Amino acid sequence: MAGNGQKIIELDRQRMAAMAAKDVATLNRIIADDLIYTHSSARLDTKQSLIGAMESGATVYTAVEPFDVVAQDLGDVVVLTGVAAISVNSGGKPNSFRVRFTDVWANKGGQWQMVTWQSTKLA
Repeated sequence: MAGNGQKIIELDRQRMAAMAAKDVATLNRIIADDLIYTHSSARLDTKQSLIGAMESGATVYTAVEPFDVVAQDLGDVVVLTGVAAISVNSGGKPNSFRVRFTDVWANKGGQWQMVTWQSTKLA
């Protein structure tokens, strides 16, 4: 299964665009049910709580743009690292910042899904 790096970089771009567009159908398809999402604030989300916060309007992503993304293709797992510029309205407060992230995608029965996100806010 080698050679999936570029494909997963593109899937992750689609996921980020779906977050900004509040495209829940795409998010439900490409995010694994057992997602562990660690925000730069150290807050943890599951797939259900992450998408639920977007649906309720508690968290509104207005832009999520990746930069300098590198893929490590490990066969049925691809690890992405890079930087993302994020604009979000959380709890009624707008905020824009950049993070360095590690993002893990797994091939689950022939379908690639994001299983883990970990980010650290940049100064």
